[in-house]
Amino acid sequence: MGSSYVTNPVEFLINTLFGLYILTVMLRFLLAVVRADFYNPVSQFLVKVTNPPLRPMRRVLPSVGKLDTSALVLMVALQMLSFYLIALLRGGGVSIGALLILSVAELIGLFLNVLLFSILVQVVISWVNPGTYNPAISLLYSLTEPVLRPCRRLIPPISGLDLSPLVALLGIQLAKMLLLPPLYSLAH
Repeated sequence: MGSSYVTNPVEFLINTLFGLYILTVMLRFLLAVVRADFYNPVSQFLVKVTNPPLRPMRRVLPSVGKLDTSALVLMVALQMLSFYLIALLRGGGVSIGALLILSVAELIGLFLNVLLFSILVQVVISWVNPGTYNPAISLLYSLTEPVLRPCRRLIPPISGLDLSPLVALLGIQLAKMLLLPPLYSLAH
């Protein structure tokens, strides 16, 4: 009981702090990919929080098209460091290859969850308070539109009811079920 008494809270802190920062970097990365409004207050917050590590990394890792390679490398490195610290806390070791595969799987899962929750929040907002402007909602629409647009082409609105979020949510869940288990089993 002694070691888990301290290990569990420290593990929780590592997971939470690293997870929140990785999420911040991922949001910045995704909003840049979809070319969301850079001057939006939420975008500005994400830029200010993530600039300290990304600015020096950009000197070495330039962007490739719309993809910010330094943000991708930072996310993978932070995720690997998080898993490594937790493995050290538990008294075990993990190979670099396993850490890399686990990190990629975790980041894919996070990406799919960001899309999933963004679509869910957008749907709830459209029911509760449609037509109001909010800077965060504007970014939410920018983030989800590349996923929802093809779904709308597949199933156009029926009698004014847009079923594209349902199709997108089903697709995201299927992607999670098909992509993540093979990666996790490969890492173990």
